[in-house]
Amino acid sequence: MADIAAVFHWPLATMEAMALDELFAWRARAVDRWNRMNGANG
Repeated sequence: MADIAAVFHWPLATMEAMALDELFAWRARAVDRWNRMNGANG
């Protein structure tokens, strides 16, 4: 959840309302976005 909060700036309450599979999907998006923004190769 920290990855999602750091990248998308979402509050805990928003993420607590999500199902676990939805959190995993958003975490993958957050990691991808972080890597693109910071020039990481994956």
